[in-house]
Amino acid sequence: MNEIAHEIECKKKLIITDLNTGEIACSNCGIVINQKTLDRGPENTGITKEEYTNNSRVGRKISLKMADMGLSTVIESKDRDSAGKALSSENKRVFYRLRLWDRNSRSANTEKSFQKAFTMLDGIRAKLAIPEPVVEETAYLFRKLVSKKILSGRTTSGILCATLYIACRITNTPRTIQDIASAGNVKRKTLQKIYRFLIRELDIYPESFNPAEFVTRITNKLQTSEKTRRHALQILTQSTKNGISTSKHPMAMAAASVYISLQINHGKISQLKIAEVSGISAVTIRERAKEIKKRLGGEIFG
Repeated sequence: MNEIAHEIECKKKLIITDLNTGEIACSNCGIVINQKTLDRGPENTGITKEEYTNNSRVGRKISLKMADMGLSTVIESKDRDSAGKALSSENKRVFYRLRLWDRNSRSANTEKSFQKAFTMLDGIRAKLAIPEPVVEETAYLFRKLVSKKILSGRTTSGILCATLYIACRITNTPRTIQDIASAGNVKRKTLQKIYRFLIRELDIYPESFNPAEFVTRITNKLQTSEKTRRHALQILTQSTKNGISTSKHPMAMAAASVYISLQINHGKISQLKIAEVSGISAVTIRERAKEIKKRLGGEIFG
């Protein structure tokens, strides 16, 4: 609840901050105005490792890609206190029940779906070298989908891969739907179907990728010269200015630009090799290259 709403509810504005819970509340009516506030004061540091460990007031960072967001506690199985002394019989029974409750709390269905999904997300991230912000965005969108209760009847892998593709599109991280489908072991057609369903549910319609990102990716895999790469980028820029790239697959446009650049600079890389690296069929590359040459003409060969 914000401060404007609070003024309507309570005429006496007596705000206090609870340093233990991080809540800002009204001491008169008890309404919590804000929670999870951050202490922006100086950090307590020490010279030695022991001093730093004892004085530090922070824990590990909160992360959406963890099932518990990094906030869970771990109760050791040893029945000993911090000094290494054995616990009494009464305390042993207490901690046995605490461990039992802790284990059961992690066995909830929602928690299990998060654990399975985010473990899979870590594997795909390692395969495709996905940046950390994209992983966090994927976890945020996945949690949003879980709250909508639309996972029933659909595979977790399919939902997660489609969510990751949406996050890549939002952050303009160049990963094709085929890349994610292969890394997640999901059929491309299935992934496309789930993707269309999710963007309607989330009411998110991300823009297409910038084809220039894929030019660098293709030329690096083909190990072409810097001159070929720059020429391909120039061809792609001219294609975009003339509206040739509109409604076209960005990877196909990038592959066609590289193909034309190789022809101009007398590169000895076959069209089939470009098709293999880009994941676009040779027929599509030829069609896009013909269209670029027809529309641009002397601009690219001049």
